[in-house]
Amino acid sequence: MSESRLSVSRRHFLQAVVAGSLVSLAGPWSRALAAGDKLTVGFIYVGPRDDYGYNQAHAEAAAQIRKLPGITALEEENVAETVAVQKTMESMIELDGAQLIFPTSFGYFDPHVLKVAAKYPGVRFAHCGGLWREGVHPKNTGSFFGYIDEGQYLNGVAAGHASKTRKLGFVAAKPIPQVLRNINAFTMGARSVDPSITTRVIFTGDWAMPVKEAEAANSLVDQGADVLTCHVDSPKVVVETAARRGAMVCGYHADQSALAPQAYLTGAQWNWVTPYTTLVQAAMSGAPMPNFIRGGLREGYIKTSPYGPALSAAGQAAVSATKEKMLAGALTIFKGPLADNKGRTVIAAGVELAQTDVALEAMDWLVEGVQG
Repeated sequence: MSESRLSVSRRHFLQAVVAGSLVSLAGPWSRALAAGDKLTVGFIYVGPRDDYGYNQAHAEAAAQIRKLPGITALEEENVAETVAVQKTMESMIELDGAQLIFPTSFGYFDPHVLKVAAKYPGVRFAHCGGLWREGVHPKNTGSFFGYIDEGQYLNGVAAGHASKTRKLGFVAAKPIPQVLRNINAFTMGARSVDPSITTRVIFTGDWAMPVKEAEAANSLVDQGADVLTCHVDSPKVVVETAARRGAMVCGYHADQSALAPQAYLTGAQWNWVTPYTTLVQAAMSGAPMPNFIRGGLREGYIKTSPYGPALSAAGQAAVSATKEKMLAGALTIFKGPLADNKGRTVIAAGVELAQTDVALEAMDWLVEGVQG
């Protein structure tokens, strides 16, 4: 039976499972691991696992976790941010005995993960990107994420050195804090090279909108942007469109250099193996659920793509020097005085927000220099 047909069968069969035909894994966590040092882990993706982007970055890490001793890994792709993900999680638990689930898309957390977690207190749910809060969310849920705005800041430094028009373009899905943080970091990185640089942003409205992404990329180039980047699930369309129009591009999520080798400057990539390993090891040992974990370049949660030929030697040296400062803890991206694009002070003079500051995860402003 093909994997896609198996997924459908599992979802349909779940109706019988929920009706009580199988034993639930809702007992204590120690009972869930009674079989010994073995762990069944589920990975759920909102799009295809080979999308050259967000889902592929997770799938590449899942492939590494699958190699660990005692691990059985389940994967399901193209699962919408609807009740469909609840059915998928319940199927993995009831039919396959999953004890740890990674629901990887932002919209999975509330209400879907929270509903299923309440039903299965003996199963761990490690969500990517949500803001887990003590006393509000269940102890068997948690949140992990990476400070990939560090990678976007480095993208901005590269773009600042490569741009001739001093106009950059950013194709974004939704104006949520993580996306705004990336737009701001990219712009600030570029303006650290040249304060006259501006970034025009176009929001498509959702994570995977290939037609709108192509339209946005073309529009940005038409408006003079000669370096583009993005925060959508699959940067493939943006990368290929930018290259076709003669613009340069900085990648995101995974390495897209193969799609446009002559136009690709560098890219901000996830390294999900690091948090996955932390969460899997905790589950295997029976340690408490790590409810809120974060990391950046220093912690190995993100990495950067190799430099492309379109980035000059001077640009490569500048990006490398900035990266070394980050690795040494000597560079704070968000510090005052900092104004938004409406002229309001958003970070006062003398104030520095460390990457761990949860205020950054509630960002609702765009920095000076961002248009749109």
